Amino acid sequence: MTSDKLHIQLARLFERHEVELEPDEDWLLTDGDYPALRAHWQDASATGEPGRLDVDLVLEEERQLELSYAGTGQGEAGWRDALDRFARSDLPVLLAACWYVTDERKLDLAQWEIGLRQWDAFIGRVVVEGADVDVPAGAIASVADALKSESLGPHLHWIRLFLRRTADGTLATEVLLDNAPWPAGDRALASLTWPGAAQAYDVRNLIALDVRDY
Repeated sequence: MTSDKLHIQLARLFERHEVELEPDEDWLLTDGDYPALRAHWQDASATGEPGRLDVDLVLEEERQLELSYAGTGQGEAGWRDALDRFARSDLPVLLAACWYVTDERKLDLAQWEIGLRQWDAFIGRVVVEGADVDVPAGAIASVADALKSESLGPHLHWIRLFLRRTADGTLATEVLLDNAPWPAGDRALASLTWPGAAQAYDVRNLIALDVRDY
């Protein structure tokens, strides 16, 4: 039942952006085909870990974008909270890169040269949770520079950025390129001067890249 209600709300979220998704078993399809979307909610654990909403977006055969969002509360309250996080952070990037619905009030657009190709970059808003701090101005530029050493195939790619800074200044990063760990991205984020805060904070961001000349 939870899955059914979750997918109904997910479809309504896209419908509000004029994207019609059709239910097909556990998936929501675009005109009966890709991109295809599904979501799964896992309640908070007894050990205090928050609930987690997993969103899978299949672009084509064997190419799948995987995203996760914490949610506060049990059951429907938890997944609605997580779905709201998804809507406020990464949804505008997915709408622009996969369904060509672009709202420049909610994301940044850029053109990057990587290798011999030109790319359209769809850059989501950087989300900071846990403290009121400013993200270093060069955060996205450092990732773009790191990408210049990568050999990217002529199709859609995505970069998922995560950084945690503890109150004692310890940094932990997890940067994924097409779902795989990307050490150059980790180094790019860790090389920046992240502001101190009395409490720990998390930084998240999603970037999608679409080739322009293929």
